[in-house]
Amino acid sequence: MSLPQQSLPRLPMTVIGGYLGAGKTTLLNRLLREDHGQRIMVMVNDFGAINIDADLIASADGDTITLTNGCVCCTMGADLFMAMGDALDRRPRPDHLVIEASGIADPARIATAARAEPEMAYGGIAVVVDAQHWLGLADDPQIGAQIRGQVAVADLLLLSKTEKGLPDSLQTRLSALSAAPQIDLPTCPAVAPLLLGGIAPMEGRHTHPAHPAYLGWSHDGDTVMDREALAAKLAAAPHALYRIKGLVRAPQGDGWEVQVVGRSVEIKPAIATVTRTRLVAIGPQAMITKAAVEAWWSGD
Repeated sequence: MSLPQQSLPRLPMTVIGGYLGAGKTTLLNRLLREDHGQRIMVMVNDFGAINIDADLIASADGDTITLTNGCVCCTMGADLFMAMGDALDRRPRPDHLVIEASGIADPARIATAARAEPEMAYGGIAVVVDAQHWLGLADDPQIGAQIRGQVAVADLLLLSKTEKGLPDSLQTRLSALSAAPQIDLPTCPAVAPLLLGGIAPMEGRHTHPAHPAYLGWSHDGDTVMDREALAAKLAAAPHALYRIKGLVRAPQGDGWEVQVVGRSVEIKPAIATVTRTRLVAIGPQAMITKAAVEAWWSGD
């Protein structure tokens, strides 16, 4: 860790949490588009690759992406304190560090590191809640405790996918777990003031939620599919694969971007040409095996 620099202000660190597919990366892309005037360093701790919108990227070097607004995005290694040290050692030092936690991570454990580092300031935990799927996930016997635990440690709750309306009991259930403010993301005019303006901490309740073991799967190959075949393949995916994302080659030489959350499947044209099919997926280990996932993907 770098030596204290008395002339430099403490670096605020905000953690963005939320379960798989809740909309964390969408939130980050929105933040990076806004005219906030700050040098932000974004670290992503996810089971897949960084997914920053292509028109925000100025240059890329290894695991670090320089963005058009002067911000930097990179993958976070296994050692959180080493990653924090990298942020503190940069010159000029960022104005704010934002960490996107993996969907299966405990955001409170990451945020605790900011409290322990003298050169950093606790910037709060913002948890993204998928309004369409959260209630079902919270009652799931395998992952429910983890889903509820992520909300319980939040300082701010950001409700995503509310365009179709809010389920009747959602806000009541969330309020029972956390006194954190609940913000409707689709109607919120700007997210930078929420994430960078100093989130008021909900003191005295940062316990660490239990969670099951997860199985991760990835594919990197030459598979080519048209949209109809890809839709059929994803519709037949094992139910325990809660999250699938990646890029798939298309016969015409372009490709598809794939986003699967539970039974919700989104296939759209990829922004750039796809030269290889690369997918990642994840699900509770007690409900799925790698052999079953391979059989699904390689089967006709």
